[in-house]
Amino acid sequence: MTTTKISESSKGVYIIAATPFTDNGELDLPSIDSLTEFYLEKGVTGFTILGMMGEAPKLTEAETLTVMERVLRRVGARAPVVVGVSHASNRHVERLSKTAMDLGAAGVMLAPVANLKTDEQVYNYYATVAKLLGPAIPICLQDFPQSTGVHMSVSVIHKLVDDFSQVVMLKHEDFPGMRKLSEVREQSAAAGRRRISVLVGNGGLFLPQEMLRGADGAMTGFAYPEMLVQVCRLFDEGRNEEAEDLFNVYLPLLRHEFQYGIGLALRKETLKRRGAIRSAYVRRPGPVLNATDMAELGRLIARLEERLTALA
Repeated sequence: MTTTKISESSKGVYIIAATPFTDNGELDLPSIDSLTEFYLEKGVTGFTILGMMGEAPKLTEAETLTVMERVLRRVGARAPVVVGVSHASNRHVERLSKTAMDLGAAGVMLAPVANLKTDEQVYNYYATVAKLLGPAIPICLQDFPQSTGVHMSVSVIHKLVDDFSQVVMLKHEDFPGMRKLSEVREQSAAAGRRRISVLVGNGGLFLPQEMLRGADGAMTGFAYPEMLVQVCRLFDEGRNEEAEDLFNVYLPLLRHEFQYGIGLALRKETLKRRGAIRSAYVRRPGPVLNATDMAELGRLIARLEERLTALA
């Protein structure tokens, strides 16, 4: 099992892992294994499992533990694994977090409970959970207001960083949010505070701009993770124009996959076509692709593959 925990210096691509199901909607354990190997073969730095795009809210508690144990054992010491533990119950968050760490997780990702309205409410929520978990469990703050309905201000992020050493990472997913990313970095540097890791989501749609604004990498689930890996590496090497040129090759498909409401179905269908999973089933309630959707996706994948062949 991995003993490496996420920290302020974490960087690269932490793939948001899909949760595979059979065509009947049951957990597909062999596909969990094949998908895990697929991600590792594509060079990801780490994993984030049981996130929103991993359909965690649709799993029973027993299924949640099964997925967590399966991935952590499969990955072993090859990569750090962050476990999504967001839940309305603090007791559930505490139990799942401690179980994950006992099994070898590198840290936990936590979104605020829905509909917190004020900075004080957001701070108090995270402060309560941080005290429950203790300083030994690294926390990634998930800032995803499009889903939670909670706005996490820059000042609250900074206060949490100042008050809790276990807050080591921010998953930045506000939309639009690039200015917010700049403010986090600029205000933190101006005050001389601890610099935390920032990994970005939103399907990777704004990855080049976010890397230039101070992001350390991506935490998203695009079905061509090798692009995310290569782009982040090129930015780290200072080859910014090459990075953006490569990103632009994949942009039509990435943009297509980003569609709200249908994006997860498109992602899982692409992963199926790439041989990573056996079924593209999205557990209900969830989107179902029709024949036109399938043909459209196929055309975009074919165009991408042709372009990559030409470049090679």
